[in-house]
Amino acid sequence: MSLVAIVGRPNVGKSTLFNRLVGMRKAIVDETAGVTRDRHYGKCEWCGSEFSVVDTGGWTTNSDDVFEGAIRRQVVIAIEEADLVLFMVEAAAGITDYDAEIADILRRSGKPVVLCVNKVDSGEKMYDAYQFYSLGLGEVWSVSAANGSGTGDLLDEIVRRLPAEDPDKDADRAGLPHIAIVGKPNVGKSSLTNALLGEERNIVTPVAGTTRDSISTYYNKFGHEFMLVDTAGMRRKSKVNEDLEFYSVMRSIRSIEQADVCLLMIDANTGMEAQDMSIFNLIVRNRKGCVLVVNKWDLFQKENNTLKEYEASLRRRLSPFDDVPVIFTSIPRKQRIMDVLDAAAHVYDNYSRKIPTARLNEALLPEIEECPPPAWKGKYVKIKYITQLPTAFPSFAFFCNLPQYVKEPYKRFLENKLRDHFDLTGCPVQIYMRAK
Repeated sequence: MSLVAIVGRPNVGKSTLFNRLVGMRKAIVDETAGVTRDRHYGKCEWCGSEFSVVDTGGWTTNSDDVFEGAIRRQVVIAIEEADLVLFMVEAAAGITDYDAEIADILRRSGKPVVLCVNKVDSGEKMYDAYQFYSLGLGEVWSVSAANGSGTGDLLDEIVRRLPAEDPDKDADRAGLPHIAIVGKPNVGKSSLTNALLGEERNIVTPVAGTTRDSISTYYNKFGHEFMLVDTAGMRRKSKVNEDLEFYSVMRSIRSIEQADVCLLMIDANTGMEAQDMSIFNLIVRNRKGCVLVVNKWDLFQKENNTLKEYEASLRRRLSPFDDVPVIFTSIPRKQRIMDVLDAAAHVYDNYSRKIPTARLNEALLPEIEECPPPAWKGKYVKIKYITQLPTAFPSFAFFCNLPQYVKEPYKRFLENKLRDHFDLTGCPVQIYMRAK
């Protein structure tokens, strides 16, 4: 699929146009300059043609910005991998030094460029757009990303100049599993993403809250194929003061809701804190598969049996849903990075497994007969039949004569028996009692 990169200086409306092209609010938009930092991908369809769009951070040379160099590298990478570059400028501001610098880079890149003048909201502002012909990048297209005027003509020009599509080049990725990396700020989520991909895909700094958007990337290496989603760190509500961070946390929650498996990362030195438990409970409430990744293990002071004791304390904290893979990693040393992928793939297999009804009844009915539900007010519950429900996560229906009398402790007993007989590691299990 052809790729269109949107580039420009900060605060010209790149993310606003990106959201309009992909048809949803995927990128955070705010009046603050420099909101977008990482490359952000989406898909656009226009008049029967489909192409990918990448939103980039604003090009700047402000020496006070700690992210400046990393953002510029992300922009350069986006230009290199794009089939067409959409260069955005702002009508009212005129040609700035940054615009001239970007235009020079684009002319030397040899890539097809479409020059888009944003914030042309009225007829009078059309005259401000003509000055951009002096950049030497050809025709100027005036749009308003906020209200959508002019975007139809812009898309016609983009589709006209894109190379012909090869239908066999890119397989449909709609059915691929989505694996989201979640956790508190500064536990190493973006570092893990970059380590798995083998490139500096996402910006990494010691500053907590570097990642703001949820960044989705296609992964196809070492026999694994899935969509890998790096999310912003989630702090407690009482500590979230900025609107930007609020939107970042909302994007992370949305990523959990849309994922199949979540990699919950924690810091080995701080352990499983209250906020980590809140994120874990959010994963369980949404019925998603989970792998617990304990990062920065190389910095933890160790003694005899430290790993076993640490893991045992984690499982006590996670109880009753403690059937979760726990992987101890060190991202800079590349320790057990592939184990994280293998665990995630194994959990997804369990998450999507469909157990035949005959096997369920053969395994569980003798267990139920040996240990039947407790009598309630002199009435006895008899479970006759078990089947798996057609849901995205493992859920089972137990048909019995008095479903209202089966309480939570016995449901937990049934869940444990299911886990004893079938591999459901990392997957929350839902049990429903139904009248036969």
